[in-house]
Amino acid sequence: MNTFSQILRGLLFFILTLFGMVMAFIFMLSTAIAIGVLYIVARIKGRPFGVRAYWDSRRPPSPARPFKSKDVIDVEMREIP
Repeated sequence: MNTFSQILRGLLFFILTLFGMVMAFIFMLSTAIAIGVLYIVARIKGRPFGVRAYWDSRRPPSPARPFKSKDVIDVEMREIP
């Protein structure tokens, strides 16, 4: 009886593993399709496709950054006793 129980547990584990792998494959496939659609739409509209372009388009302009150049550096140093 113990051997039969072990076989049933192993079979159930194998079935659940296969089911999980199928679900993961479907998720990856749907994600790839969604990214492909977003890429095609971005190409048609003439916009760059990427995380930085999306983030920059969604970020409101900041009045705290008056300088557009990255060459401006302001450093204050103090000695800590």
